[in-house]
Amino acid sequence: MRRMRTSSVPQERVLVEIEGMTHDGNGFANVAGRTVYIFGALTGEKVNFRYTRIKGTQAEGVVDEVLQPSPERVPAACPQFGLCGGCSLQHQHPVAQIRIKQQKLLKLFAAIGKVQPERVLPPLIGDTVWGYRKKARLGVKWVTKKQRVLVGFRERLSGLICESERCLVLDPQVGELLGPLAEMIASLSIRAQIPQIEVAIGDTGCVLIFRVLSTPTTDDRQHIASFCETHGIVPYLQEGGTDSLRPLSGVAGDLYYILPSHGVRIDFLPTDFTQVNGAFNRMMVAHVLQLLDPQANERVLDLFCGLGNFTLPLARATARVVGVEGDPGLVARAKRNARENGIDNAQFCVTDLYQPLDNAPWASESFDKILLDPPRTGAQAVLRHLPESGARRIVYVSCHPGTLARDAGDLVNLYGYRLVAAGVMDMFPHTAHVESIALFET
Repeated sequence: MRRMRTSSVPQERVLVEIEGMTHDGNGFANVAGRTVYIFGALTGEKVNFRYTRIKGTQAEGVVDEVLQPSPERVPAACPQFGLCGGCSLQHQHPVAQIRIKQQKLLKLFAAIGKVQPERVLPPLIGDTVWGYRKKARLGVKWVTKKQRVLVGFRERLSGLICESERCLVLDPQVGELLGPLAEMIASLSIRAQIPQIEVAIGDTGCVLIFRVLSTPTTDDRQHIASFCETHGIVPYLQEGGTDSLRPLSGVAGDLYYILPSHGVRIDFLPTDFTQVNGAFNRMMVAHVLQLLDPQANERVLDLFCGLGNFTLPLARATARVVGVEGDPGLVARAKRNARENGIDNAQFCVTDLYQPLDNAPWASESFDKILLDPPRTGAQAVLRHLPESGARRIVYVSCHPGTLARDAGDLVNLYGYRLVAAGVMDMFPHTAHVESIALFET
């Protein structure tokens, strides 16, 4: 197969006026018949930029100087913005960020699904745009030339670990510790054998999972334990697959979050899927229930239910709810959470929702309403079963607007539902990630 050639990159600066913005936050302009995507540029700005990549009729660049700034431009709070790949929109006012995401969602509905919502929901916006990340995967690298360890997200262009002392979007319990954490790791004998740290933070507990490629010495374990005890963190070690995960001290971290409006506490393991933005999740659960509007005499189906983040609050409001999830471990913990919360009208089932559902007992039942919260791949495989349930209303929570648009097209054009309303939810401020929600009715 012939390799695609990438042209050599000119070194001189180029003056352009930015015509618009892409879904991932880059400005774009036409230069000599070529579309150039420019990191750090906003619509309407005049900027000098430098090319970073040229390929065929498209190219990429980065702002070198802003000559005429947009009124939406704000100073980036993080000194590593532009280098670190964790954020891409810190230079844009948060209100403008969410407007761009809303526009992207509506464009995708039209382009992919060939549908438009009858009503655009006001964006759901959280109380803070900083310190919100309670789940993260951080890269770790011992750099021999620098004789130091780097801990953080990867650089935007190179894939190397970005040199960071702190991270403003991480929960401060970890975000303010990147420098000290790196220094502690540098003191270990296995400093070059720790490629990754996973962060899991609940309402009170904080866990760090150290992925280790060789067994730590007794001194190493003591250094890790002492550092974590000082900062109120429970350390875990993972030497192989997820089944090798163990708390360093033998005592597991107490991880949970509470949904106070619904009287629900959800316990979880450090590696379980939970929403990244814990405070926003509480708002989102309330928003979902408001749209679904469960009644005391109704039966509700919750597909891709995970730990029961929506299932258990729904159980407080309706006669019966069935939660379906493909991960047996999550289902086991969802059942336990139901018992611990005194909920007996929630049933949980293990089903791979990307396979035929002929043998799934719940698939032949009738339901009044359905909630969908699939992963990025969407819910296309299960959509054809939804009309058979008799459900009059569906709420779809999405972490990928493209697959939501595709599935919305199927629900409307193939299965007879109306796209009554849709909008975005600002789960990930300062990033291009779009969380969205849609309401369908017969």
